[in-house]
Amino acid sequence: MKKSLSFLLAAALALPAIAQKKSSQKLERPKLVVGIVVDQMRYDYLYRYWDKYGKDGFRRLLGEGFSYENAHYNYVPTYTGPGHASIYTGTTPSVHGIIGNDWYEREAGKNTYVTEDNTVQTVGSTGTVGQQSPRHMLTTTITDELRLATNFHNKTIAVCIKDRGSVLPGGHTANAAYWYDGKTGSFISSTFYQNSLPEWVKAFNDRKLPAQYLSRPWQTLLPIEQYTESTPDDVPWEGSFRGEAKPVFPHNLPQLSGLPDASVAAKLRDAGEPVPVTNLDVVRSTPFGNTLVAELAMEAVRAEQLGQRGITDFMPVSFSSTDYVGHQFGPNSIEAEDTYLRLDQDIARLLAYLDKTLGKGNTLVFLTADHGAAHSPNFLIDKKIPAGAVGPRFMRDSVQHELVRRHGAGNWVLTYENQQVYLNRPLIAQKKLDLRLMQDEVASIMLQFAGVTRAITADDVQKSHWESGMLMYLENGYFPKRSGDVLVVLEPGWLESGSYPAPNKGTTHGSASAYDTHVPMLFWGWHVKHGASAAPAVIPDIAPTVARWLHIQEPDGCTGQPLQEVLNW
Repeated sequence: MKKSLSFLLAAALALPAIAQKKSSQKLERPKLVVGIVVDQMRYDYLYRYWDKYGKDGFRRLLGEGFSYENAHYNYVPTYTGPGHASIYTGTTPSVHGIIGNDWYEREAGKNTYVTEDNTVQTVGSTGTVGQQSPRHMLTTTITDELRLATNFHNKTIAVCIKDRGSVLPGGHTANAAYWYDGKTGSFISSTFYQNSLPEWVKAFNDRKLPAQYLSRPWQTLLPIEQYTESTPDDVPWEGSFRGEAKPVFPHNLPQLSGLPDASVAAKLRDAGEPVPVTNLDVVRSTPFGNTLVAELAMEAVRAEQLGQRGITDFMPVSFSSTDYVGHQFGPNSIEAEDTYLRLDQDIARLLAYLDKTLGKGNTLVFLTADHGAAHSPNFLIDKKIPAGAVGPRFMRDSVQHELVRRHGAGNWVLTYENQQVYLNRPLIAQKKLDLRLMQDEVASIMLQFAGVTRAITADDVQKSHWESGMLMYLENGYFPKRSGDVLVVLEPGWLESGSYPAPNKGTTHGSASAYDTHVPMLFWGWHVKHGASAAPAVIPDIAPTVARWLHIQEPDGCTGQPLQEVLNW
């Protein structure tokens, strides 16, 4: 008994010494945080091509890092803008306000683009392509919070081919965000960040990498007969490049982009002659767009000395060519598989560069996706699986026609956007009609369309609350000042097709079905233990988890929760 009391007393006396020792330790943080977002990456892509991935890309992240195998988005619609915003703000569109890639602004009477900002000017090019900023995003991001926590001494540099994939992750306080201008083949920015491009970005653009990538045909990385995870090369539900007769390999990129082939281009360069350029935007829809972004990311680490200045920096990197390829060819195509095999190599090179530059274990990396993707409807139909497509313009015009028939002439439907009907509220008031009853009426009309499984009024969404299920997804994606009057839900396997009623090609995303919401969520590097969890997780959990790692405040609109399994180190 005396021994036990003595032990307890000694332990109690030791506690202040332990606390003092802990408090005297230097605050530990990684040198650099790299947030990787793979545009349109379904969860199953981690394993579908497993046997063909190398050991240093996706397999290294899974083999050394921590994977949440049951991570989902918890709102609709699942698009690029809301996805990137939700990852970095730690909340849903109902809070951060990014409800789509575009939405209808009632006050202005027109659609607006997610990062559109005509108060800023293009930097590095001409025209409106650079008039972008995060002004529509209503909360801070984890990148903002790190800048605030360091009194703005750290750096945030964001890179992506898409403007929204760079601008939103960078947040309101980024030192720079860069995106691709397909007219010039250069990375550009806006005066929201700076008045001119840094010399290192100019030098990077002067390397003319897009022209080099497009000077050779897109051949498969492996012999084409080895792509057994994909459908045959020539199927009717894949889209072609403009100017192509069929969607098959090899894709003649020099011809499609208007560039000479590699040998002719080399001779022109050797002779000091300019290489003719027609369409450098084609690189977006090839795996080499991802390679271009990886090169820019590594150059940013070198030139900006990210993670090498005694303070934690942040670099959001988004790979978007996977999305362009997926939309065009669909998730079962050889093109999609080849793009992921090449992205695996790009990620391997990026990880190796971070190890070499910053030292192993000094970078905290997370990898996720902004949304998944549906199978091509005609592929599913060919396999006798229920599927289909609806036409947004057809639905809008049909509702408009029916409301004219019932209530007389008038522009009753302003637009149909993000699977939502926007009604002409001033006209409804002028006609002395009840908005709520009109919403109910339109919801009933929408249910008559093939493929529509549910239609909910905005009034119902605002006056109710749901903890789970489809209605929760709708509530989390709804922002009253920007969303429509009636929200539509499609049956699983159905999607919106801009080419309706023409045969559907490729695929899209946007639903609350698992193929759109279930995405990878991986953590790797600094203080990340190896493991996996099948516990439910939502994408807004990423930002507060990173905040706990960095010992900083979570974003000001955050609704996600820190993920305990991976934080237990």
